[in-house]
Amino acid sequence: MAATTARLKNRIQASSSVDPKLWEGMQRLSKQTRIPVSKLLDEAMEDLLKKYQK
Repeated sequence: MAATTARLKNRIQASSSVDPKLWEGMQRLSKQTRIPVSKLLDEAMEDLLKKYQK
């Protein structure tokens, strides 16, 4: 794991459990848009933080 972490310069590695339907939807969106899931998750988390930081 240290080798993987060392290669991530501007990111951290995180792990979580998600609803299978949400994950399938995210993978489908990634394929349709050709945007990596990690970037889509960044955008989703930014939107969620904005929503709750009102």
